[in-house]
Amino acid sequence: MSTTTAIAIYFLIWWVTLFAVLPWGVRNQEESGEVTPGTDPGAPAIHRVWHKLGWTTLVATVILEFSTSRTRGD
Repeated sequence: MSTTTAIAIYFLIWWVTLFAVLPWGVRNQEESGEVTPGTDPGAPAIHRVWHKLGWTTLVATVILEFSTSRTRGD
């Protein structure tokens, strides 16, 4: 597999994984009991974007490594 193909596949896996990871651990303002006036009660109480991007990168890397090792026959 060429480098360009590997990067493209990694990006696609990363993007799909991001949408799978986004809902992990989300608590809305209504559940936490601290609704900010003027916002939707269903909005997240704490934004942990960098945490989720880190998990996305880790999970996507594991998926890519697993899939490439399966195709190589390792």
